Amino acid sequence: MIDTARDLQLAEEWSNGLRAHIGQVIVGKDRVVELALVALLCEGHVLLEDVPGVGKTTLIRALAQSLDCTFRRIQFTPDLLPTDVTGLSFFNQKHSEFEFRAGPIFTNLLLADEINRATPRTQSALLEAMQERTVTLDGETHLLPRPFLVLATQNPVELAGTFPLPEAQLDRFLLRIELGYPSAAEEEQIVLRFAAKNPLDTLLAHSDTAMLATMTAQRQNVMLSEAVRQYAITIVRATRSHPDVELGASPRGSLALNQTAQALAFLRGREFVLPDDIKELVPVVLGHRLILNAEARLHGRSAETILQDILRSVPVPVENI
Repeated sequence: MIDTARDLQLAEEWSNGLRAHIGQVIVGKDRVVELALVALLCEGHVLLEDVPGVGKTTLIRALAQSLDCTFRRIQFTPDLLPTDVTGLSFFNQKHSEFEFRAGPIFTNLLLADEINRATPRTQSALLEAMQERTVTLDGETHLLPRPFLVLATQNPVELAGTFPLPEAQLDRFLLRIELGYPSAAEEEQIVLRFAAKNPLDTLLAHSDTAMLATMTAQRQNVMLSEAVRQYAITIVRATRSHPDVELGASPRGSLALNQTAQALAFLRGREFVLPDDIKELVPVVLGHRLILNAEARLHGRSAETILQDILRSVPVPVENI
């Protein structure tokens, strides 16, 4: 349980303030920003999947600057090597010994831009870092800074020259988020806001990693009742027996669904998780973890529609939380 009502108030103020601060750059994507904060509180990675030009990279840069985090960007291309990501050991002739030169992965927020354009060998360089928060080279393990989050982008439309992410790597992303096109009014506001200068150039820090660590620790104290926890687990298990699904969500999906629901409740100033929190997060937490069978794909079914079927079929707990 959260210790005091003051902790909840601080969390809500921190969330609202950070979203408003990022809103100086990003227009009309409050829910996307909230989901990014959920991932931060869970120390989970995010896959931003949408067409070019909708603000994926801008969102990530605004988030890093607002939190005063170290930020590095890697443009993934077919000729990118694993050592271009992790770093390498080189022989220092002056000292007559091998030294480790850290790669761009040694940062707080890593933007893996167009991650599906790199070869599977290079993509796999992220696996250990995303799961263990370490990098192992030449038998030596190096710790990554905390927090460490990979925010990867990919274009789901243009498939030429791309390498689809394997299931093992997709499963390591806590959330998959789509930004979508802005409304007409929002698009006009974007044009006006960026007409004179890029607001990112003057965006200052609103918080810091120490405050983020405090919020992350308090998130874990949000109450998750037995009924709501079983509700989330039942939804995840239902994906494994659905007739349209070849491979359902793993236990990592159950962990992700419960942890993100705690974070969402915490950011909204609640000391307990509601079933509605679970239902709201199911598409972004589980959608990328399902592999549909051939017949379902042939009939135009999607992971999102299947998850909606499951949500309608699983009874919602009604006892007091």
